[in-house]
Amino acid sequence: MATLPDHHPLEMSLVGNEGMLGASLVLGVSTAPMQASVHSSGSCLHLSRVQLQAALIEIPELRNALNHFFYLQVTQLAQSAACIHFHDIEQRLARWLLMTHDRVHCDHFHFTHECLANMLGVRRSGVTLAAGLLQHQGLIQYSRGEITIVDRKGLEAVSCLCYSASSM
Repeated sequence: MATLPDHHPLEMSLVGNEGMLGASLVLGVSTAPMQASVHSSGSCLHLSRVQLQAALIEIPELRNALNHFFYLQVTQLAQSAACIHFHDIEQRLARWLLMTHDRVHCDHFHFTHECLANMLGVRRSGVTLAAGLLQHQGLIQYSRGEITIVDRKGLEAVSCLCYSASSM
């Protein structure tokens, strides 16, 4: 997430079991300008910077895979910036729910209006309206922060083209 003084955080990309946090380490950059936030339970592998650097030397295929993932992250960042600028909240919410669904591999997850508003860079009332529209169309069920994807194909149809572009 990107943050600015006096502003809420803004979702820039999503990472699930397909990738990693700290991809900049592959480039030899030891700091990151963004903050990570965990929104779903699961397991992960934790490596120190030293362990990762050693693994990159020992396993050239790992460096290639992480370089590819880093490229996809940069592409996702650019796509998110364009999406925020050009698309309405309903399309962006549909895209974000689909991307989350792809990563958690579950039809049900928990996100409050405030969390979704921060992820989308909008006010909570905008999330209320967008989620209400998606629910009215029978695409999701949403109540007190509990979201269930009911019609994934329908959600894909409502989402902007940024979803298909970011799910390469």
